Amino acid sequence: MSMLEGRIAIVTGAGRGIGRAHALELARHGAKVVVNDFGVSLAGEREESPADSVVAEIQAFGGEAVASGADVADFVQAEAMVEQAIESFGGLDILVNNAGFVRDRMLVNTSEEEWDAVIRVHLKGHFAPLRHAGAYWRTESKEGRQRDARVINTSSGAGLQGSIGQTTYSSAKAGIAGMTLVAAAELGRYGVTVNAIAPVARTRMTEGAFDTSAMAAPEDNSPVVAWLASAESRDVSGRVIEIDGGQICVEQGWAHGPRRDLGRRWEASEVGPALRDMLAEGAAPEPVYGAG
Repeated sequence: MSMLEGRIAIVTGAGRGIGRAHALELARHGAKVVVNDFGVSLAGEREESPADSVVAEIQAFGGEAVASGADVADFVQAEAMVEQAIESFGGLDILVNNAGFVRDRMLVNTSEEEWDAVIRVHLKGHFAPLRHAGAYWRTESKEGRQRDARVINTSSGAGLQGSIGQTTYSSAKAGIAGMTLVAAAELGRYGVTVNAIAPVARTRMTEGAFDTSAMAAPEDNSPVVAWLASAESRDVSGRVIEIDGGQICVEQGWAHGPRRDLGRRWEASEVGPALRDMLAEGAAPEPVYGAG
């Protein structure tokens, strides 16, 4: 039996690039897939969605798939997308949140419109599908039909270490990492694991921004997603995994480091020496991408 035989998945932003590779990989392992793509340019402008062509690719090798044109950052449309999976295939087991776009700017050049658009698509575009899928899984669990469900979110090295010229994108991707931790803790009781990947790949989001000739292909990330979507991964949750070609790295994230406790309120003059000692004891932070 294939790794994902009989499992039902939604992949957002699956018309191109990494999302398309995920949808194809899940289908090859036996999953039935809702291929979601709203159809937007890199600038966030509407264009024809390629979701139907990905569905056709899946059907060509004997897989099952349907297209979704939902705007994943629209609360009502995200709910309808979850309902589409349930109505089309009889349930939902896997949610891969991947949709996004970039409007890179240095902090002082970022407009309010650019900030709102990127935060909406990436952060709300993860929250809305996850909220509705989570509510479905909670109901299934309470009615005695608990599903062995999986969520794979998409963060980024930009959100984990920071990236010059990507204040908005980095903020959204850091928020997704935090959302992953909380959702994993809250949804575990319903049989749901929640993890995130931080993929590296040549896509239309990265091409043109810098030299991508040595970067991994989009499909290099998808085997990790397939495993995280499988029943075998049920003991892995609340993790962020960076993927760069053949390299997989488990990110460590924020953790408590050196500390001092005076047992009373600090005086301002006492803070500097103590804090400098603690900074010297702790690990140096990862460098921000593009700095220096």
